[in-house]
Amino acid sequence: MVDARPRCPWGTGDPLTLAYHDTEWGVPIHDDRRLFELLSLEGAQAGLAWITILRKRDGYRRAFERWDPGRIAAYGPDDEARLLADPGIVRNRAKVRSVIGNAGAYLRLADAPGGFDRHLWSFVGGKPVVNRWTSLSGVPPETDASRALSRDLKKRGFSFVGPTIVYALMQSAGLVNDHLVGCFRHGEV
Repeated sequence: MVDARPRCPWGTGDPLTLAYHDTEWGVPIHDDRRLFELLSLEGAQAGLAWITILRKRDGYRRAFERWDPGRIAAYGPDDEARLLADPGIVRNRAKVRSVIGNAGAYLRLADAPGGFDRHLWSFVGGKPVVNRWTSLSGVPPETDASRALSRDLKKRGFSFVGPTIVYALMQSAGLVNDHLVGCFRHGEV
């Protein structure tokens, strides 16, 4: 049976993309570790198609020990070499080092009152920004909020957190609802 519900154009085609669009993208997340995972995956995606990362997501979870920031922050040269040899992830030295360094920055921020979750959500006033885009051409690649969050994260020692990557995080983690108004998910998330 064909599912004919209206969707964002990017959320069709590949079954993995369809499932991600229909069940995950834009759903508000308040779990620190899941937010760290998404930040890491959005950084890994830079310059690549999101489907590449979706296909490797299980490999990332295995390689980075289910996104345990404490363990990742302690990685040394042997761990980096192991990761760079792992075909289950994108084997880019700068991106791998970014995840390791970001784990340390995450731990410092997670220890602050409210943790990582509260900090990220403070850039949207603690609740999702609900946009009303009617076409993909109207969706911006970055916003004032993503630029501010990007600057803040960089100041705190994070890398691979440019405003476009941060906006993709905001979209995927539900800080903003960028499902098109004609998409069945717009009203659901």
